[in-house]
Amino acid sequence: MPITIMGDREFQNIPSIKSKALRINLNKNIYGTFAEIGAGQETVRNFFRAGGASGTIAKTMSAYDKDFSDAIYGVEDDHRYVTEARLKKMLSHEMRLIEERIVREKHPNKLFFSFANTVATIDFAKKYKGHGWVGLRYQVTPDGEYNEIILHVRFHENDARLQQNTLGILGVNLIYGAYYKYDSPKKLLRYLYDHIDKDQIEIDTINFSGPIFKDVDNRLMSLQLVKNGMTEAVMFSPDGKNVLPAKVLYKKNVLALRGSFRPVTNVNMDIYKNSLELFLNENRVNPENAISIFEITLSNLRAEGEIDEKDFMDRAKLLCSLGQTVMISNFQQYYKVVEYFSRFTKERMGLAMGVNNLIDIFDEKYYRHLSGGILEAFGKLFFKNLKVYLYPWKDDKTGEVIDSNNLKVHPRMKELYKFFKYNGKVIDIKDADPEVLDIYSRKVLQMIADKQAGWEEMLPKNTADMIKEQELFGYRKIDHEPAV
Repeated sequence: MPITIMGDREFQNIPSIKSKALRINLNKNIYGTFAEIGAGQETVRNFFRAGGASGTIAKTMSAYDKDFSDAIYGVEDDHRYVTEARLKKMLSHEMRLIEERIVREKHPNKLFFSFANTVATIDFAKKYKGHGWVGLRYQVTPDGEYNEIILHVRFHENDARLQQNTLGILGVNLIYGAYYKYDSPKKLLRYLYDHIDKDQIEIDTINFSGPIFKDVDNRLMSLQLVKNGMTEAVMFSPDGKNVLPAKVLYKKNVLALRGSFRPVTNVNMDIYKNSLELFLNENRVNPENAISIFEITLSNLRAEGEIDEKDFMDRAKLLCSLGQTVMISNFQQYYKVVEYFSRFTKERMGLAMGVNNLIDIFDEKYYRHLSGGILEAFGKLFFKNLKVYLYPWKDDKTGEVIDSNNLKVHPRMKELYKFFKYNGKVIDIKDADPEVLDIYSRKVLQMIADKQAGWEEMLPKNTADMIKEQELFGYRKIDHEPAV
């Protein structure tokens, strides 16, 4: 029988880490192994200290030496140890040993689990704070299939012992939540930070799999990470799956396009096509080592103060269907996007944007929180030869096309703007398609709402087809069926 789920508890009555570990230990059916590499055996330590662990812990180990670890789990193709592939091998190996060594006939009610982590804590020079993979493979019924929760963390504390302690608390929260909150993954996610401050550790990727999580959309769970302040950004690959940002961005030339993409239009794709061509022709940009990122800020996902999750899913699906990598972020200002990318790459970067976006960048009100104001922000934004690829804007009233040569910024910003423009930081996109300049997402949405014809031509064909087939953005098939 599945484990009984206890009633929801108030945040002010959060169980202690000891009581969580003890509750697991006192459940006579939960039984498994712990394999922790790189930060001691901090998770299992909490279970030993809580008492009653003899019926829960089958084995605990730390194959800390690399040669010994390779002998147990095999050698990775990239010879790295703190990877998702390594973690999965650890989980598979340890679970296989449980099944081989424990006779089911003797223990018919046991719920097997395998907990593992492989991490690198802060280095001696304190320049690299460390990261790691944490995972759990487990059953909720004795004869059931295995379920899995895998997450990636980044340490923010400046002391290895503090990082170890935080990792141990996170491990207990994960195991406890997996058994007692698996029917509510969003709550399970929040409870991972019980007794942990968000500035101690960051969770930037999480994936749920297995029969009890068959209805979980991992992209929506990633959105929760950003929404709850557990990370600054998450990414989805073109196949619509969660991907680790560090893996996508590592040592890459990055071109970023920010927008609402509600929905993605022909003008968005024209910006992308032209800016990418300019970016790939830059010096020291290797086309084989370049990636384009379509970024949606969290502020663009809010509806009446709350995130409209379906709306988010619609946008992400459309972009991924066009073969794009999507990033959802908490960043309001562009310079923060650049700072984030620079954590993973020192190669050249580019930002593609429209005229209105560039004018906003030169608005001082966005930088009042910085001691150095707009100059500090621009120092971060345009470091290491970052360039802006500027897409022209057509004035609906006058028909005038605005580019870097005739746009108007605030008078106080005029000289600053000239400095960056005439130093080659702002590059005009000259081959913009004049046929799409008057296309706006809000216009498409209004046409769909008003049941007007012709909006399909404003979008990539596959996008329009998906909106109709899946009834996205308020489109309803019944509204377009011929009257009987």
